[in-house]
Amino acid sequence: MTDQSAQLADAATDIDEAAHQGLIPQLSMMIGALFSSPVRNTLFALGAGLVTVIFLTAYGQIRLNSWNQPFYDALARRDLTDFLKQLGVFGMIAGSLLILNVMQTWLHQMIKLKLREGLVLDLIGQWMQPLRAFRLASAGPIGVNPDQRLHEDARHLTELSADLGIGLFQASILLASFIGVLWSLSSGFIFTVGGRSFDIPGYMVWAAIIYAGSASFISYWVGRPLVQRNADRYAREADLRFSMMRVNEHIDSVALFRGEADEKRRIEINLKAVLDATSRIIARITGLTWVTAGYGWFTIVAPILVAAPVYFAGNLSFGGLMMAVGAFNQVHNSLRWFIDNFSAIADWRATLLRIANFRSAVLKTDVLHTVESRIEFAEGEEPGKVRIENLEIASPTGCTMLQEKDVEIKAGERVLMVGDSGAGKTLLFRTLSGLWLWGDGRITWPKGESIQYMPRIPYMPPGTLREVLAYPSAVGDFKPEQFEEALKSTGLDDLLRRLDQQKRWDKKLDDDEQQALAFARVQMHKPKWLLIDEVLDSVDDDTHERIVTMLGRDLKDTGIIHVGKAEAHDHIFTRVLHLVKDPETRCLPTRKEMTDSKPKTPASRYLEPAK
Repeated sequence: MTDQSAQLADAATDIDEAAHQGLIPQLSMMIGALFSSPVRNTLFALGAGLVTVIFLTAYGQIRLNSWNQPFYDALARRDLTDFLKQLGVFGMIAGSLLILNVMQTWLHQMIKLKLREGLVLDLIGQWMQPLRAFRLASAGPIGVNPDQRLHEDARHLTELSADLGIGLFQASILLASFIGVLWSLSSGFIFTVGGRSFDIPGYMVWAAIIYAGSASFISYWVGRPLVQRNADRYAREADLRFSMMRVNEHIDSVALFRGEADEKRRIEINLKAVLDATSRIIARITGLTWVTAGYGWFTIVAPILVAAPVYFAGNLSFGGLMMAVGAFNQVHNSLRWFIDNFSAIADWRATLLRIANFRSAVLKTDVLHTVESRIEFAEGEEPGKVRIENLEIASPTGCTMLQEKDVEIKAGERVLMVGDSGAGKTLLFRTLSGLWLWGDGRITWPKGESIQYMPRIPYMPPGTLREVLAYPSAVGDFKPEQFEEALKSTGLDDLLRRLDQQKRWDKKLDDDEQQALAFARVQMHKPKWLLIDEVLDSVDDDTHERIVTMLGRDLKDTGIIHVGKAEAHDHIFTRVLHLVKDPETRCLPTRKEMTDSKPKTPASRYLEPAK
């Protein structure tokens, strides 16, 4: 490999290493993202309220456990008066715990909501940094289906994090509260064996630890593969969702080709992958259930069996036995939190892996895409001039370049850049736009002068026609008559009455109407420079004529660069530049070359050439 290719491979390795970070780095990154989010203070307030409620609940549980002894002793004595008194005490304790339970549920759900808000806002903010989403889309598997990670995975991660985090904290508080109670209760347990009496300090505490510890170890051993299996399932679910969305987006073409059967086959392949991944999870969960359910059923009698020798020896009353059983269950339930939640922990770990890898890749993509760049992009101090010097665009299929080595384009000038099929016209468009960075040469745009870009497929954001025309500016930035004038200038008079209708305009309008609407948007913004990718080659003659007329009449001072075919476009263009392709020079490494030279570094997946 060349030095440049080696640098690119190293940068790609950074992303791969980020995808395999351990739990602590991934957690630290996600916590850091939440701490820098606008919901941080709200989360702190909700967390403080929840901690207070959990401590009060733990205190109530201790009081309820202490209530067991006098209540069951009153039953054993058949003391009706004391029995009724203890029922009154129970009512006060239970009523207080009920209020605390309701408060905890509300705080729990609000924390879920705010966690999701903070995480998704952070991910969207990072993803929508200039050029990041475009670059990530070419970044191989990590850039596939970002909507799945931003929507479903983020929701699932925040809900699981809240459930597991709050559950673990509450279990820890109850453990700390009841382990002392259980220790004091079992410190007086006296065992008599062979006529000799002895006691084991904290006897029931050690029994609970050994019992829960063995269950936790077996659960971990049986359920450990669930982390990777859940991650695989989420990836296959995303593939299936994307497959169905793709068919829906292109259903007209599918119907015209009568391709329903083929698309059905493709969807069924993705569905089978989901079902296979889910089946592997089911098999492992079934094995885990043998452990968790088995220990769960045995736990019904385990504390009684542990305390039975002392009770039958007459060293413990019935009320004392029930109090000890209650404390044992509280300690054991806290210790077995890991067992009960192992499946959810594996699911959480898999989701964290996907979200942390995605966020890491979004951040790393800036580094990756500046390593190999040799094209210099600059802002010129001289107004009204664009300069293109010695431009060579590198790609895996060769070098795309302009025959004219030193080009200067002045404000208001109309320049046509032409090339044969396969010469890399869209690649040139992306390079001039600053999206494709690899190659050599220098591109200088005048500082502070507005530039508008027109790809071959116009972007129609969802919303009203006014919002489409104003995009990316706000509707309020324009006067009402400007919208009408823009539509009339491109022959879209029929749309005047629909300016305030909210539609999917990319579905409601045909291709020529969409292109005309895109030029109407240009007419409204009146940029200083306009860069077009083959659009004028694709519209019908009438639309073409209206657009050309509008450009000549309303955008006299706009410099226009059109990347297109070799045919001349009437009188609008005053100069023609020529695009050529040399497949032998400035070739970025192909996918196979990168794999052969550095097997564990799939950097070439970041080098998908534009068509």
